[in-house]
Amino acid sequence: MRNSTHQKWTRANSLLLLVAVCTATPALSAELQDLHLNFLPRTQDESARISDVTATPEDFSAPQPFEELSAGAATVRVRTDADAFSQPSANISFEQELDFRVGNGLFKKLWVSSPSSTLASDGLGPLYNARSCQRCHIKDGRGHTPRGPEDNAVSMFLRVSIPGTADDAPADIEGYIATLPEPNYGGQMQDFALVGHPSEYRLEITYEEIPVALSEGETASLRRPTYHAANLGYGPLHPDAMLSPRIAPQMIGLGLLESIPVEDLLANADPEDVNGDGISGRPNIVWSIEFGAPMLGRFGHKAGMPTVMEQSAAAFAGDIGISNPLYPAPHGDCTEAQKTCVDAPHGDGDERGFEIDEIGMDLVAFYSRNLGVPARRDVDDPSVLRGKQVFHDTGCASCHTPAFVTHRMRDRPEQSFQLIWPYTDLLLHDMGEGLADNRPEARATGREWRTPPLWGIGLTQRVSGHTEFLHDGRARNLLEAILWHGGEAQSARDTVVSMPKADRDALIRFLESL
Repeated sequence: MRNSTHQKWTRANSLLLLVAVCTATPALSAELQDLHLNFLPRTQDESARISDVTATPEDFSAPQPFEELSAGAATVRVRTDADAFSQPSANISFEQELDFRVGNGLFKKLWVSSPSSTLASDGLGPLYNARSCQRCHIKDGRGHTPRGPEDNAVSMFLRVSIPGTADDAPADIEGYIATLPEPNYGGQMQDFALVGHPSEYRLEITYEEIPVALSEGETASLRRPTYHAANLGYGPLHPDAMLSPRIAPQMIGLGLLESIPVEDLLANADPEDVNGDGISGRPNIVWSIEFGAPMLGRFGHKAGMPTVMEQSAAAFAGDIGISNPLYPAPHGDCTEAQKTCVDAPHGDGDERGFEIDEIGMDLVAFYSRNLGVPARRDVDDPSVLRGKQVFHDTGCASCHTPAFVTHRMRDRPEQSFQLIWPYTDLLLHDMGEGLADNRPEARATGREWRTPPLWGIGLTQRVSGHTEFLHDGRARNLLEAILWHGGEAQSARDTVVSMPKADRDALIRFLESL
């Protein structure tokens, strides 16, 4: 699993790390390393070329060079069906396409309970949120909220934790907000269980409609959710339990996001808002169980995971109850208080070693890294170009950074040295009280969220059959998602509310082209 030539982590001087974290900074960039990548350092000429090609545009009368290729040479054609997010990177080799297909098979595999005659597929649960990765990431796209009281929440769940103490935080990470699993329910709530085991809960959601007045007599309506963990199967929640709803995100372009140099991401951090623009992105620094060191968080709604491999391994354990080399517990997220769950039969101990072994994890991670990003549409359409200018003038690009160039890598040609257009800085931002879950994760506070990538967002209806956005799917369209922005994004949100209707429509048209 580990990159055999990864760079060794050297424990930072604690004072230096403190200064680095507080200032956003070259010092922090020097300490955090891309341990998961085998890359070549950039030359001065390359750095200069990258600076030019990713610079903020000044002319909005025509598309920027290569803007249509969202993922560089890895960009895939735009399909007209629901499989638009399920294609391999366009630059993948013929030999590695086989690995992609096998990884896809494991991603779709329906796991079964133990003991079973199908030894390669047993180990499900006993408590779980879904029987396969694909059941949450439907067609490799976004999950959805329950359609009504009778619908299950198969692609949505509640994370849960209780406050920890300073002794529970990694000593190497300054500003880490320690949390602990909830004593009865662990790290997330599972609403499915094998026969003979009660499920942990049933997710109930109610919504309150909030009208929003827009310019030129237009109105919008936001739905404010309230979440309730009903039918608790293992006793009451801890009185200090913190619950956070999560929708499964889309899967495209993950290997490219993983390949952006850490120093390029940290260059956009400004936790003290030194430039006075009201935007103060911060990196989430997390402990990597794969590399045994602090790393930059890139994945998850609060950037709580550093690599595709760790994100995938955590999902196998928490969502499906499948043990793997990084999360070896055969009972998944079951707690000591759930003794029947812990003692239940499991799939460990056969020739696999774990319920999914290292080879299987490598294939799933390869598949996840190489789900291709579709090409942009209508990049030269006048309304799209106008919307792009509105996007920049409103300040949206201050967090949704349009472009990066990935590392030049020795062993990942699909992601190596690509100009990509993900529209994210992968940093944490205070999004205001309206979106706050009041549950910290590593260095992320209860008001902070990672800037989500926007590439592919215009194909959500085609792939997922809905247009639900944000971490919990509360926004029913792109305009609602914008109107939920607060905190650092309040000024941009208010500008959208008051701008001429034609500009607001153009902004949405631009987003739909991504």
